[in-house]
Amino acid sequence: MAFLNSFIMYLGKFVFYVILAICGIFAGKKLRDRKDAKAAMENPDTKIKE
Repeated sequence: MAFLNSFIMYLGKFVFYVILAICGIFAGKKLRDRKDAKAAMENPDTKIKE
């Protein structure tokens, strides 16, 4: 029974960290896209990657 409780505890932590990592990836992408768009507005010669 102790093994099952420990396994569930580690599984919960793993799921939490995976969700946290995915949120960080999406937030970083959104911030980078915003920065690239701002740079393109300031310098129209800059090409935006799509």
